[in-house]
Amino acid sequence: MTIDGEPCKPAHKLSAGEQLIVKPIAAYSDEQIGVNVHLDIIYQDDRIAVINKPAGMITHPAKGHWKGTLTEGLKGQFPQLSTIGGPTRPGIVHRLDRDTSGVIVIAKDDAAHEFLKTQFQDRLTEKEYFAMVIGAPDRDRDLINEPVGPHPKIRERMAIRRGDDEGKDAQTFYEVLERYQGFAAIKALPKTGRTHQIRVHLMHAGHPVLCDPLYGSRRFLSLGELQHDDDRTVLLNRTALHAHRIAIAHPDDGEIREFIAPLPADLERTQNMLRQLRPAR
Repeated sequence: MTIDGEPCKPAHKLSAGEQLIVKPIAAYSDEQIGVNVHLDIIYQDDRIAVINKPAGMITHPAKGHWKGTLTEGLKGQFPQLSTIGGPTRPGIVHRLDRDTSGVIVIAKDDAAHEFLKTQFQDRLTEKEYFAMVIGAPDRDRDLINEPVGPHPKIRERMAIRRGDDEGKDAQTFYEVLERYQGFAAIKALPKTGRTHQIRVHLMHAGHPVLCDPLYGSRRFLSLGELQHDDDRTVLLNRTALHAHRIAIAHPDDGEIREFIAPLPADLERTQNMLRQLRPAR
């Protein structure tokens, strides 16, 4: 975007006589869909598929992120997907953040999509996350019940929003699985599905998810930090959050099916290193 041939900021206020030129962003099209995105398929049948999404993969295309998405892999893998989400979100019923790994359910037809969508909206699904957090919670388990909404100043973040219309009810139950020296592994069971809910709630509780660039104080964890030496080997450089398990009613018969995504290598490696530093309780 330019004003009279010079670059300008989006907040610029136009004056009479100024010439504004805006270069349109290329629209998304099926021609941009490739077939070289590998998918770790946990389960599939004629109605649904269950994928173990790796950390770093975006669920669906967005501005500046057309390639390497889960959507791209789905269209390359499956001849039929639900269309309710539109051309950029075929089969997508729910999503995971870019750096969150783990289990995600895909609908192969519109009836299956609606059936699954209703379960998520009515909070009938059971989702379990594994997370490593900074610090060790005092309580072995607790329920965080705080409304979540857009951050009032930072567009990319969410925040606890009490007493205004922006906050939506949100509940996350967590249980401490293991305590380490300065860290902990927890199981998180979100009762609602707000954007960034687990990350916001754990930060509010004083224990942000390890290596969370939005809600924590560090972007990576090195071996030297744990060993108290100069080893700069990066142990973890993504948000330590993994969608471990989901239980849903299948659209064919309504029977509950459980799907599990095993802990990825980077989180398992980090956990094993932290175990070596576990303090006596």
